[in-house]
Order: sequence, then structure tokens, then C-alpha cells
Amino acid sequence: MSRPFHPTPSNAHADSGCITRVKGIELGHCSHPQRPTGCSVVIAREGATAAVDVRGAAPGTRETDLLRPGNLVEKVHAVLLAGGSAWGLAATEGVVRWLEEQDIGLDTGYGKLPLVPAAVLFDLSVGDPRIRPGAACGYRACAAASRNPHPLAGNIGAGTGATIGKLYGPACAMKGGAASASVTLNGVTVGALVACNAVGDVVNPATGRLLAGARMAPDYLALRDSTACLLRGEAPSFTLPGANTTIGILATDAPLTRPQLERLAIAGHDGLARCITPAHTLLDGDTLFALATAQSENSLDMVTIAAMAAQATSMAVLRAVHQAKGLRFPDLWLPALADMPVNP
Repeated sequence: MSRPFHPTPSNAHADSGCITRVKGIELGHCSHPQRPTGCSVVIAREGATAAVDVRGAAPGTRETDLLRPGNLVEKVHAVLLAGGSAWGLAATEGVVRWLEEQDIGLDTGYGKLPLVPAAVLFDLSVGDPRIRPGAACGYRACAAASRNPHPLAGNIGAGTGATIGKLYGPACAMKGGAASASVTLNGVTVGALVACNAVGDVVNPATGRLLAGARMAPDYLALRDSTACLLRGEAPSFTLPGANTTIGILATDAPLTRPQLERLAIAGHDGLARCITPAHTLLDGDTLFALATAQSENSLDMVTIAAMAAQATSMAVLRAVHQAKGLRFPDLWLPALADMPVNP
């Protein structure tokens, strides 16, 4: 059996797969032309059984009640991730409109009704906060969706304005981003799309080495190590609870039920906790959706599929950070991992 893939200095840019390798899944992004923000959409034209797991204490979501086990509707047709905080949920209107134009949705007898859960992250501190993803942005993300196995990563879609390492103030943060990854085993694929906007730092789970996060000062590149600071008794200096969040989507082509998908989303959060420290804080709204297209002819036991989900999620976070590009504004500098003197 092959060893698990762990992005390290030598293989961080190796083929880490993509959520579009899951049969029946398409991925599209839209980055706003006027400010670092945007949205990302995963489309399942034939519908996909769906579930969600919310671990953060400050989530911004749409249609998550629909995904509770026992509720009537089992399948959704797309899931949206967006920047712009709660205002970014308006991008869902564009996704619904595009899907309706493609005749995709639940047949109500009066028309096709697209079912589109969504989650948002807070990126209003990056550029003009009056500019947020709207319906046009969601529509363009759908129009750009494809099964491209090598999509862009970093400053793209919902990760365009994402930042990380904010426990000691946004001025000491670094650039986060969005990325996708996947794991395939015996004809079954589990993929993940993650927009990493965590309050915590990002570490390499294979080595424990700190990659990116809170810096010592706004004009320094040296990393602080937020968790170590907390454990030394250094109080955080955040300004706004909820101004963070890592959101994502897991998808598999295995035939899973909604309760099984809920376990898959939980396993995805394990992947977040491997490489984000601290994770799932009161300041985050960490939310992961899980989809099953059931288009694979094979299946695996849930323990294995859950391990694949955690692995794909970790890989997506690390790829997002590795591919991120730094941003500079008159009053804010957000360096990226690529800007560090030694790229871990």
C-alpha cells in the first residue's frame, strides 16, 4: 500500500488532485474585478446527496437546515462558497438563476427548483468592504465551471481575499486562499475544495513546521506561532469575533447516505485540525459540506473514505497557502508563504 501524501518542501507542488476528479462534479470560480473577494461553486448537474457539519462558532450559511438527516429533500444541485461575509450570500441568487436556465433542479411540477446551500467567509478587511460578491459573481462562477482537473488555486474565487493568522490583529496576518485536492483509491475518489480564512496559523502536518500565520509585527516576516503564544499566556488581540472562517466542500463518487456524508464532513474537519492551529475557535465559522454523486461503480468502507476525506482536506489547505500571492494596500501588507525568506 502506498504511503499517504503529505505536501513537504519537495512535493508541495506535486499533483494533489482536484475535486473535479469526482465523477459528476464541476468547479467554477469568480474573483471580483474591483476588490480581492469572490466566490466558488461546486455543481452536481444530476444532483448529489448532501450533508453539512458546522464546527466554528460564527458561521454564515444558507440552506443548512435542509441538509439535516430526516428532512425530505436528499439532493442538492450546487454548493456555493463566497467572501463578503453575510452579504456574500447574495451570490447564491446568481447560482440559482444559472442552474434554472440550464433546467437543473428539483422538479416541483411548476418548474425546476435548484437547491443551493452556501457558506461565506469574512474578507471585508481586505480592500473596500462595500464591494462584495453578488448575484452576478455567482452567475459567472457557474458559467466558468468545468471538470478541468488542474484548476487555479490561491487568490481565486472564495479565497481571493482570504487571510490567515489573525489572533494578534489583522495587521500581522498573511494571505490565505482557496484550493482543491483529491484522493483516489480502488475506483473511488474523495475530493475537497477549501477556502482557508482561518484565525489560526497553518502548519505542515507531516513535519509540524509552521508555514504561515501571525507575524511578529506588521512590517516583519518572522512568524509568531499563535498557539505557542496562547500557551505562554499571551492574550490574543483580535478586534471582531467572526471575522474569520475556513469553509469547504467534500465530494465523493461513492454511494453514501446522508448520515454517512455527515460523518464524511466530520472527518474533513479532522483534516482542518491537522494543519490549522488553533482550529474551530469561537472566532471562526468553520463549515464543511459533503456531497455524494454515487457515480462510481465501486465503494469502500467508511473508515477508509473518512481517512481519504481528512487527507484531501489537509492537502487542499496546504495547496491554498502554497499557491497564495501576497497583497499590499496603503494601510495593510498581507505577505504570502511565497514571500518568506525560506519557503518551508
